[in-house]
Amino acid sequence: MFKNETPEDLKANAEDLKANAEYIKMADHYVPVPEGSNNNNYANVEPIVDIALRTQVQDVWAGWGHASENPKLPELLHKQNLVFLGPPEHAMWALGDKVVSSIVAQTADIPTLPWSGTELKAYYSGKKIKISSDLFARGLSNAEQGLAINLFGRDCSCKHAPCDHMPTFSL
Repeated sequence: MFKNETPEDLKANAEDLKANAEYIKMADHYVPVPEGSNNNNYANVEPIVDIALRTQVQDVWAGWGHASENPKLPELLHKQNLVFLGPPEHAMWALGDKVVSSIVAQTADIPTLPWSGTELKAYYSGKKIKISSDLFARGLSNAEQGLAINLFGRDCSCKHAPCDHMPTFSL
């Protein structure tokens, strides 16, 4: 929410209601959702679309994290002629993949952290960037050659350097 804006409809589980959060007090209406892990509510795309259809909203803003990072949400909302307030699904699919997003960034000459596919660039037509399956496979196979997983950090990745204070396990 921005400054004086108030949500008209939102989802809240019993834990949210018990917390007596300010954003819930500001809402005109809330829709109860199941308790438990966020796979039961905030990260589950299908119930979000179902609630949007039942409450006859025109658009959906999913906040940060959870389903807002799942490209299925804008895809399914679009199929129902509902607006997703966020990036389109094709951008989320491309940029949600670490190999593809790194190749896209490198193609646009955006600096990336060094990784085994640092030199890879895609074909750019002036309107679209094409990541061929061969290019993706080269990025993936390059990454697999030096795979290290940081089990306790926020980012398990084959291209990011692990934090100095976290244990690293090479496979």
